[in-house]
Amino acid sequence: MKSYTKYLNIKTKEEKEILNITYDVEKVLHESGIKEGLLLVNSMHITSSVFINDEENGLKKDFLEWLEKLAPEKSTYDGYYHHRTGEINADAHLKRTIMGREVVVAITKGSLDFGPWEQIFYGEFDGRRDKKVLIKIIGE
Repeated sequence: MKSYTKYLNIKTKEEKEILNITYDVEKVLHESGIKEGLLLVNSMHITSSVFINDEENGLKKDFLEWLEKLAPEKSTYDGYYHHRTGEINADAHLKRTIMGREVVVAITKGSLDFGPWEQIFYGEFDGRRDKKVLIKIIGE
């Protein structure tokens, strides 16, 4: 069994943004040469996430609006205890927890073994600065 590790550098244009990173992940998989195994994609920052869903612009907007209702920004709600520490990004931490830290995808015959419409997304909730995503692949 072998392993392969690569890091994606991401800097979003918007403070809150959802990016499809499937192509980048597939490129790393092909670089690895691994044909059968598992692939982990992990957001390495506490205010961003990685998740799997459908590539559809309306759905991305729905996610961002839904998350805003669940964990509003400081300008809408300032009852966050986290803000008493001097940080003002409690909503981003909560949004990350809701959307998830990482995904694991099976690799079959050198490809991501997805169901219909599945894609990998990076969700940024406190952005416009450099962040990293870990891709770790194990298999043969």
